[in-house]
Amino acid sequence: MKLIKNGVVYTVIKDEPERLDILIDQGKIVRLEKEIQPEEGIEVIDAAGMRVYPGFIDAHSHLGMQESAIGFEGNDTNEMTDILSPQLRGIDGINPQDITFKEAALAGVTCVGTGPGSANVLGGTFCAIKTAGHRVDEMLVKETVAMKCAFGENPKRCYKDKNNYSRMSTAAKLREMLFKAKEYDEKKQQAAGDITKMPAWDMKLEALLPVIHKEIPLKAHAHQANDIFTAIRIAREFDVRMTLEHVTDGALIVDELKKESDILLAVGPSLHGRSKFECKNLSFECPVALSKAGIPISIITDAPVIPQQYLPMCAGIAVQNGMDEKEALKAITINPARHLGIADRVGSIEVGKDADLVIIDGDPFDILNAVSMVLINGERIEE
Repeated sequence: MKLIKNGVVYTVIKDEPERLDILIDQGKIVRLEKEIQPEEGIEVIDAAGMRVYPGFIDAHSHLGMQESAIGFEGNDTNEMTDILSPQLRGIDGINPQDITFKEAALAGVTCVGTGPGSANVLGGTFCAIKTAGHRVDEMLVKETVAMKCAFGENPKRCYKDKNNYSRMSTAAKLREMLFKAKEYDEKKQQAAGDITKMPAWDMKLEALLPVIHKEIPLKAHAHQANDIFTAIRIAREFDVRMTLEHVTDGALIVDELKKESDILLAVGPSLHGRSKFECKNLSFECPVALSKAGIPISIITDAPVIPQQYLPMCAGIAVQNGMDEKEALKAITINPARHLGIADRVGSIEVGKDADLVIIDGDPFDILNAVSMVLINGERIEE
């Protein structure tokens, strides 16, 4: 057991921080009170003069999918031979031994949603993992959080010589797969377990059944406004859940996005160059404008586009550009936890949740303030 005493605790679920003690047992927060007396055998961590935050979370990363300091051999982000690859699972491409995990954890980024890139119309599933561990199976918070799909330039560029030359083709391919998955599902239900009436088993369509059943959302890569609206159009047409990823043109269509209150937004990465035409409106104005409109957003790095450890800095730059500080903190804690469907375990400091905590000597958005200690599942992260 561990007891963190005397820290100023930012629970995220309360508007203001409080001086609270936090008791941890078996990786969980078991008590959260103003004064907890330490019992014999409990490790006491004195956080006097420090702030305590929930571990930071990135809703859209490729951590472990593209290893650092290596080329093709360590890059498993995209399967470039099949534009429709829903059967792929991000968990099978993650290397938790990569140094970027330790860098992320030491900076207070304790959990990420990671998985395939955006080369394919359907790229496979994302998982939510902790940033500490040696075996990905034991780092899982949730194995399947979303099915990656992509709109805009990437599927066009990667497959323009392989039967996908236009945005119309991208949308049509996604529609076709969703139509087939619905039909496949209906045939399975009508068979009622009679193997002679069952449709031929199809791995791709099986992978899409959780989408059709609304168990997981489509995680839609979309920068440009027209691509954002195409993604929403298809989600409504097939009555499936969807989250929007990147949303670079979000500041141009704030009022329209506000109407789509059931679609969660992961915004960014904003701290990099305008590397392609669909990112021409890239700026921190986007997360600021969306947040000021009352839309809950998650700020993302798209690591390794922005190194994972700089997630808090991205939130800090958003604050510098006018985002409310409390909303910026939510954008890297509770909002991404909800975005990934794991808010029952992480994203805030509450009794019963995982003891993923960041102890820091000041504002986490100020790069001059040092992270003093990070705990993941109640265990200290050592350099």
